Amino acid sequence: MFLRLTLIMLLAATGLASVTPAHARDTGSDAASRCEATTAWNDPAAANAISHYSLEWAPFGQTEWGWETYLPLIQQELATGCGAGTPAFAVALAGFQSRYSLPATGLFDPATFQVFKGLWQERRPFIMARFTGDSACPEPPPLNQLGYLVTEEEHADRLTRLLRRDTLAAYRAMVAAARAEVPDMADDPELLQIFSGFRDPEADAARCAVEKNCDGVRRATCSPHRTGTAVDLYVGQLTDLGVDSTLPASRLHMTRGATYRWLVRNAGRFGFVPYVYEPWHWEWAGPPAPVVHP
Repeated sequence: MFLRLTLIMLLAATGLASVTPAHARDTGSDAASRCEATTAWNDPAAANAISHYSLEWAPFGQTEWGWETYLPLIQQELATGCGAGTPAFAVALAGFQSRYSLPATGLFDPATFQVFKGLWQERRPFIMARFTGDSACPEPPPLNQLGYLVTEEEHADRLTRLLRRDTLAAYRAMVAAARAEVPDMADDPELLQIFSGFRDPEADAARCAVEKNCDGVRRATCSPHRTGTAVDLYVGQLTDLGVDSTLPASRLHMTRGATYRWLVRNAGRFGFVPYVYEPWHWEWAGPPAPVVHP
């Protein structure tokens, strides 16, 4: 456990009583009662309700207030639909903290977030290959492994053309499921369109040189897009801000949307894992393991 926790922390370094739940496993008054039932955790619940909006911190280098942007992924990790300011959320968070040798306070804090962040990084094959290998940037796939997107799959803001064929098949299956399960996505074909897929490493390097923004947060000098397994998906945007704006207000807006929250709950069914800092960025990690029932 110690070695794995150390790895998780290294990976992390690289990269309100009624808060609307990211994914309620049940709804209605019974669910609300269960979320509020554990009165012994009222104090940490109240503190979380405040910090959820007011915590001043810099998890990715720029100052942010609150941690609502990260709540959907945290709830998914904790397997709870209870809001950030509820006693049941504090209980679930304390259980997580205990499993990873942190003080089991039930309070959200930057140290706990570092562990979450490390876990999410650990699930990205591209990151693990670089971290556990020789740190060389991987070569792009051969052209015969790449497939073309169709027009309806490309977002007009920034056209892309190619993905690795297995990733493209998984993406298409995921989009079909999303449109079948969420009326808003069925009614708006722009949602889940791709605005960046496979990116040629030489073209990426040239863009880095021109724009001088490859600082490891806004853009990476060695991008997972070179593998053909990374997709930037349209999940909504604030007026006058780009589809990939990293401003805190922009990312918060995206994570409040039904499209992003559906991805948090369901993308893993199709083999996709998130990059926590960019709500639009998802990477194909391979076919998900089959569910084995006893």
